[in-house]
Amino acid sequence: MVKDKVWIKRHVNDLYVNLSHRDGYRSRAAYKLLEILKTNRLLDGVSRVVELGCAPGSWTQVILENMSGVGSIPLIIGVDLLPMEPLVGARFIQGDFTDDIVLSKLVSLLNDSVIDLVLSDMSPNLSGISGVDQARSANLVELALYFCKDYLKNGGSALIKVFQGSEFSNLVKLSRDIFENVSIKKPNASRSKSRETYLLCKNKVN
Repeated sequence: MVKDKVWIKRHVNDLYVNLSHRDGYRSRAAYKLLEILKTNRLLDGVSRVVELGCAPGSWTQVILENMSGVGSIPLIIGVDLLPMEPLVGARFIQGDFTDDIVLSKLVSLLNDSVIDLVLSDMSPNLSGISGVDQARSANLVELALYFCKDYLKNGGSALIKVFQGSEFSNLVKLSRDIFENVSIKKPNASRSKSRETYLLCKNKVN
C-alpha cells in the first residue's frame, strides 16, 4: 500500500505525465519518441511503419503527427497483446506478432510493400525476479531484431527498447550484425532510475 502511494504521488507530479494530459497524448511515452525524433529524422521519407507494442497509442500519435511520407499514402500498423482505442490513419492488430495468424494479418496489411521503419516499445510482464525479467526483456528485443531481419527493407531503420542487464552487450552485438549504424539513446523522458534505453538502428544491411 505504501509503495502504491509513492507511485501515485510520483505519477501525479511527473512532468511528462502532466505534459501528456496537456498535449493530448495517451501516455508520457510520447515524449521519449519526440525527443529522439528531434535529433534523428527517423520519419523523413518514411511511408510504411510497423510498431510493436503500440498500446495505448502515444507513439502512434507521434508518428501520425510527424510522418512526412514520400508522396504515397502512409501505412502505419501497430501490434500489441493489449487492446488499443482506434486512431484515424493507423491500423491495429491485437495479438502476439510472433504468432503465425497475427503475423499473416500483418503481412496481408502490408500487401507486398516494404517496411521502412520498425518501432518497438515492448516490455515484458514483470515478475519481480530480476533474472527472469531480464531474460524476458532480452527475448522481446531479439524477436524485434529478427522481425527487422525478415521484414524491414535494406537501408531501413529501427528504434527498439532495451533494458540494461546481463544480455545488453549481446543484444547490441546482434543489432550491429543487422544494421550498419547502432547507437544507444536514453531520452530525458525515460525515468532516471529505469534501466530502459533504446537502440537506434540505421541502415539495415543483413
